[in-house]
Amino acid sequence: MVGEGKGGGGTGDLRRGVGALEQFQNRVNALLADFEGSAAGRTKVAAQRVSRSSLSGQNTSFAEADGLYTQYNRVHESLVALSKSLGEQIEYLSLGVHAAAVGFDNVDDDTRRRFHAIQANLGEEHGATQTEKTATPERNADKQSDSGWAAE
Repeated sequence: MVGEGKGGGGTGDLRRGVGALEQFQNRVNALLADFEGSAAGRTKVAAQRVSRSSLSGQNTSFAEADGLYTQYNRVHESLVALSKSLGEQIEYLSLGVHAAAVGFDNVDDDTRRRFHAIQANLGEEHGATQTEKTATPERNADKQSDSGWAAE
C-alpha cells in the first residue's frame, strides 16, 4: 500500500508514532507515580524540616550553626521547588503526549487549561531563574561547574 511503508508518511507511520507516544506516556505516568510516592516526592521533601534549635541551644550564639541553618533552608527550599517543577514537567509531557494521541482538536478544555497553566508556571520559573542568575552572580557562583554543562 502506498504511504504505509517505511518512511512513507502514511497513516501506518502515524499510528506507530502515536503508539510510541502512548507507551512513553505510560512510562512517564509510572515514573511520576513512583516519584511522588518516594522520599523525593513534593510533599515528603516539603515535610522534612530541621529547626534552628536542633543545631545548638535555642538562644545560644553560634555563628556556624546559624550559617548552616541558613544554607540548609536555602537548599531545602530549592529542593522543594525542584521537586514541584519536575512533577509539573512530567505532567506537562504527559498531557502533550495525550493531546498528540487523541488529536489536539479533541482535547477537553480542562486538559488544555492545565497544560497552559503548567506552561505559564514553568515559563515564570525559568524567567525568575534567569533574573536571579543575572542579578546576583556572586551568590550563584557555587552553582557553576566546569563539568562541560553550559548554563542557560
